[in-house]
Amino acid sequence: MSMTCAIIDDEPLAVDLLSSYVGKTSFLTLMGGYNSADAALADFASRMPDLLFLDIQMPDLNGLELSKILGDKCRIIFTTAFEQYALESYKVNAIDYLLKPISYTDFLRASTKALEWFELRNAAMSIPTSEKKSIWVKADYKLVQIDFDNILYIEGVKDYVKIVLEDNQKSILTLMSMKALEAELPSSSFVRVHRSFIVQPSKIKEIDRNRIVFGKQYIPISDSYKDKFMEFMSTYAMLGYKTEK
Repeated sequence: MSMTCAIIDDEPLAVDLLSSYVGKTSFLTLMGGYNSADAALADFASRMPDLLFLDIQMPDLNGLELSKILGDKCRIIFTTAFEQYALESYKVNAIDYLLKPISYTDFLRASTKALEWFELRNAAMSIPTSEKKSIWVKADYKLVQIDFDNILYIEGVKDYVKIVLEDNQKSILTLMSMKALEAELPSSSFVRVHRSFIVQPSKIKEIDRNRIVFGKQYIPISDSYKDKFMEFMSTYAMLGYKTEK
C-alpha cells in the first residue's frame, strides 16, 4: 500500500530534508510541507494525511499540542532535537520518535513501522466487525492483540480507555476514545451502560440494583442507557430481572 504524508517544522531546511527523504521512499506521497501548525491545520480541514512528520518545538502551537488536537485522525512520527520529549511522544500515541539530525536510515525505519501499522489496521478493517474475534490496540509502546472473549468491561479514563480482562489478567490502558473503541467491538457481544463503561453481558454474573458487579468493581447503569441495556440482557435469558431505583 501507499500512504500520504505531510511535514510540519518551523525550520525550512528540516522540511526540505524530510521532503527529499519522502521522494526516495516508494510507499510515501507528500501531501505538503509546512512551517507552522496553523498553516497545516488550514489544509487539514479539507484533506488529512495518513502520516504526519511533526516537529515538537515550534512557536505558538507546538507539536505535542497539535497531536492532541488531531487525535486519531492521522498517525504521527515526531521529529525533534530534544531527546527529553521521547516519553511525551509515546503518551500521545505516536508511531515513532526521530531525533535530529535525522538520517535516511532512521527515517525509512520509522516510515516502514508506520506502513506496517496501516497494513495491520487495514487487514483488521477488512473483516466484518461481527466476524472479528479480537482487536489490536497500542499499549506500553507496542501493539497488543486482545481477544474479545477475554474482555470483562471497558472504562473511559480521560483520554484513555482501560480494558479489563478476565482471570485477573493485567488491565490494558490505551490512548483512544470510547467512541472509537466501541465502533471496533461486535455490537452483538458488547453494550454501553454508562458514558464511561462498556460491558460484555455474557460475562455478567451479578447485578445489584442499578449496578453491575465484577468482583469488587461496581459499574453503574445510567438512566440514559438503562432501556437499551435491559433489552440487550433479554437475549441472555434474564427477562425476569428488574432494576431498582
